[in-house]
Amino acid sequence: MEQKLNKLYLECITELTKIGIDILDEKTYGKIDISISNRNNKRYGCCKQEEPDKSYKTISIIGRRRTVKYEKFNKHHIEISKWVIELDDRIIKNTIMHELIHCMPYCNNHGTEFKKYAKLINTTYGYDISRVGNKKQDFENSNIEYNEKVKYKYKVVCKTCGQEFYRQRLCKNFKRKYRCGKCGSAFEVSTLV
Repeated sequence: MEQKLNKLYLECITELTKIGIDILDEKTYGKIDISISNRNNKRYGCCKQEEPDKSYKTISIIGRRRTVKYEKFNKHHIEISKWVIELDDRIIKNTIMHELIHCMPYCNNHGTEFKKYAKLINTTYGYDISRVGNKKQDFENSNIEYNEKVKYKYKVVCKTCGQEFYRQRLCKNFKRKYRCGKCGSAFEVSTLV
């Protein structure tokens, strides 16, 4: 599994280099390592960042609250979930590319810079990099049977695009606080128990 991950990681780096993004340049992007996550989790992957670059420090003051934020880091640890490695290579590469974008300056979150790079990579290579993935659809595209083992209490469905996901618990103001990651619409919550 580790060998497959490293092969696809090198393919992603090659593709980024072809469009002028030398992600291995440690001076610009920092040091990057990739591994398979040992935890059994729902997310596709994550990019953990260390050693913030002090020259990319921003301070915002809202009322009495002072927030320090760093836009560039010198070390990035990318973890890809075990269940993702079982899927189609295209889906694994899509996940790796998503996490590599987080290694770029000003791309710690899914803001405008992240979307700019995602759009560039999507149009150039035909990826489908977005903020959220559809686990059920990715299993179907990989010809693997999808069966969720966890019993959920809530089913959450987007009112506009119909994307659905399940949760064991929700905060009391979930519908007011959260929006769909794909289309930005409100959610409809139903209880399963």
